[in-house]
Amino acid sequence: MKKGVLWRVVIIAATLLIAAVFFLPNTPLFRSMPDWWKKNMPDKGIVLGLDLQGGLHLVFEVEGDKAVDIAMDRTAATLNGVFERKKLQATAKREGPFIVVTPTSMEVRKVVEDTYSSLNLAESENVLRYKMSAREVQSIKDHATDQVLEIIRNRIDQFGVAEPVIHRQAENEIVVQLPGVKDPKRAVEIIGKTAQLEFKLVDDESPVASELSTSVLPGEEAALLQKLKGRIPETDEILFTRVENEETGVVTKRPILLKKEALLTGDLLTEAKVNIDQRFNEPYVSITFNSAGAKIFEDITGQNVKKRLAIILDGNVYSAPVIQEKISGGNAQITGSFSMEEAKDLAIVLRAGALPAPVKVLQNVTVGPSLGRDSIEAGTLAGIVGILLVAGFMIAYYKLSGVIADFALVLNIVLLMGAMASLNATLTMPGIAGIILAIGMAVDSNVLMFERMREELLSGKGPRAAVEGGYKKAFWTIFDSHVTTLITAAVLFQFGTGPIKGFAVTLSLGVAINLFTALIGTKTVFDIMHSKGEAKGLSI
Repeated sequence: MKKGVLWRVVIIAATLLIAAVFFLPNTPLFRSMPDWWKKNMPDKGIVLGLDLQGGLHLVFEVEGDKAVDIAMDRTAATLNGVFERKKLQATAKREGPFIVVTPTSMEVRKVVEDTYSSLNLAESENVLRYKMSAREVQSIKDHATDQVLEIIRNRIDQFGVAEPVIHRQAENEIVVQLPGVKDPKRAVEIIGKTAQLEFKLVDDESPVASELSTSVLPGEEAALLQKLKGRIPETDEILFTRVENEETGVVTKRPILLKKEALLTGDLLTEAKVNIDQRFNEPYVSITFNSAGAKIFEDITGQNVKKRLAIILDGNVYSAPVIQEKISGGNAQITGSFSMEEAKDLAIVLRAGALPAPVKVLQNVTVGPSLGRDSIEAGTLAGIVGILLVAGFMIAYYKLSGVIADFALVLNIVLLMGAMASLNATLTMPGIAGIILAIGMAVDSNVLMFERMREELLSGKGPRAAVEGGYKKAFWTIFDSHVTTLITAAVLFQFGTGPIKGFAVTLSLGVAINLFTALIGTKTVFDIMHSKGEAKGLSI
């Protein structure tokens, strides 16, 4: 055997071995492999998509208007801070779509417009009335959607879902597909939780606070707020903390009067993890602030010793401990009679960050595993029947050369499965369609070469010359068709959504492998057949 042919045999054998190693985790044989193999060799393989193994399909709508409201509140608060630093007797507050600034002096106006150039002056009679520009409003909404997308991706990564599909659609919608999720309700709660963490002082000195010692049942909060309407100080608000009776299990809501101003927020967090309270053997969430947050937290606790500091998440008071002394180091605890699962979920959403705007579930579809099993069985049956029919036709029409083409077909499928496993690709029904199309192109390539070989034989050339001539004349036709298909697959992958990308991945991998198996794999077999001398004929 010539050295060039030998090297090609070695390359084909090596690629087959590598493909088998990567695809092994998808076979029952992987369970019987030794521990050292499972630890050091690939252990993921091909992951089945939502349509094949079942799971959760969600569509979220980001409430961009709420993001604009939050941005305007933040703008007003920043302006008040600037006025205070510059010792200006001016105030800024939000009223609907406007930020109202008083008084209307030129100095105040200059400070506002220098600080926020995106604000447009709407009125300036008795007050300065500013409105955000349409461009700035749209920018805030777009940024909020992009930020929600990244935060949801981080939460899902920590939740531990293999191969999720997460992408943006339309202007403010996010599509999430979670294959294999066993607890859809928990997943939705983790993904969609706003997770706005705030620290506020409890106002125990107001006369209203003494009337809030009685708890109410869930659903009665609005009636209590209506009863106290007009008596709550403008700088205060009432929020509720959940209380569960350990003996009866009855849950009530206890009202707490708080200062509206948030002294510290969760955007300064660097870590959130679950620990166990050694005294009561209950889980709690330990949080750590960054250097800026640690300094603020130290100042807050130092200036408010013997006062209560409430820890609030999404408008619910989790705890309101008394500050006994100044706390340095930037560490705090969130307690609240959590179960271990609740504590873990809370830590996940705090680590991943708070959503910049609330999200609304537009679509929540759970795909059952029976649908996935039916899809797998139907796809497997269609693939096997199709391959057998094609293989049988090739043998019947091209004889021994058809057997060689079938060898290339098997080689193509094995290498394609190995390549997908090496990328931990997600196999979906559109992906199976891409594989079938790639197999069709592999057969088409062999048909082109065999027909060129027949033409060479009819012109009087010998078997070896006919093979060489057939490959040479078919090469550019095969190469051109595969490259143009690769370009199409690349465009589909770049601009397509989840299912389209799955189709593009399998098609592009199949086309690339086709070039190898058609132009090198089958050529190597013919060269081995002719390595001992000129054959008398060619079975084609």
